[in-house]
Amino acid sequence: MSGSETPLVTEVVKTFRWTPDHVAAIGDGAGAAAPLIATVPPPVLPGIDIWDHWPIIDRAGRTVPFLGGPLIVALTAPILPDPDDRHAIARLRLLQAGPEGWRDFGHLLPDGFDPGSREWAGTTVLERDGRTLSLYYTSAGIRGEATATFLQRLLLTRGKLAIVGGEARALDWSLPEEIVVPDDILYQSDMTGGGAVGAIKAFRDPFPFVDTDTDVEHVLFTASRAGSDSAWNGQIGIARREGDGWTLLPPLVDADGVNNELERPHIVRHGGRLLMFWSTQAKVFADGGPRGPTGLYGVIADSLYGPWRPLNGTGLVLANPPEAPFQAYSWLVLDDLSVWSFADLVGLQAPPADTAEARRAFAGTPAPVVSLAVEGDTTRVVG
Repeated sequence: MSGSETPLVTEVVKTFRWTPDHVAAIGDGAGAAAPLIATVPPPVLPGIDIWDHWPIIDRAGRTVPFLGGPLIVALTAPILPDPDDRHAIARLRLLQAGPEGWRDFGHLLPDGFDPGSREWAGTTVLERDGRTLSLYYTSAGIRGEATATFLQRLLLTRGKLAIVGGEARALDWSLPEEIVVPDDILYQSDMTGGGAVGAIKAFRDPFPFVDTDTDVEHVLFTASRAGSDSAWNGQIGIARREGDGWTLLPPLVDADGVNNELERPHIVRHGGRLLMFWSTQAKVFADGGPRGPTGLYGVIADSLYGPWRPLNGTGLVLANPPEAPFQAYSWLVLDDLSVWSFADLVGLQAPPADTAEARRAFAGTPAPVVSLAVEGDTTRVVG
């Protein structure tokens, strides 16, 4: 069955409905506040903005160790006068983070390889042979377009990782395969939305996950509910590999009427249970309803198809501190419960007045790492 067909089984997934009551119970979020980033961190790469970034992992979701530190894939762009413009020219880049600093190995994919006009977030898996890289990523737009469009495609390509003389390269990428497409039954295919940052619709951010109960591969993604009457119809979608194809399943999380973007969903195994996390921003909560802080949110379950329960009763796991509500974004929880993000608009208490202020405040570099502790269905920030 292809990803564009209606799934035969719809009752297996117990969708978690994130409601206004959950959000209203958050309050000011101060109890989940991350440490304050007092000053703009120095850039990792001079002249280059870095935002969403993730380590290469194995099929169990564990960060792969390399001599010299983890290998990391990041969204990057040359520094522009308006930092929001980076999304229209984003490229994936291969980096390494070690005790002596960061090393840059250049663009992950060859020039002209991607069928879109820019490369957005995903996940990179090193297969059991220790050489094959499986890159699940988002291709945005159409190659050669004069004006950036909002088409988003979930692609899978495989390459070979080579480390020679301490230099890492990914070579011999396969032709990108579009693994699933929105069906306009479960997931919306028109992604234009309002056309502004935070208003577009979603079919992006693929994260592969192998269910140990069945040994079946799935992929999670940020999605938008098809047929919704609300402009805020964010979801976390899921598809299951079946033979050579993929089958769309009902969403794991539905925030219809509550929030527009449940970004970069991912799952961490901990204590025999599954923790699923996503990032969202205060500005993409529904008008007229309760509004949570920009932060990391999550749910917990005993099995992939649920039922899922909101962590901390509300879903909020970690928030930017009230005095710096824009300081970081795009959180990623690793298998050791350390949390990565990027330093966004540091030091601002209100949205930037103009692009010049945004440029001064935008760090565009990895934020300080924090850590979580999990006890039952409760989390806390421990450093």
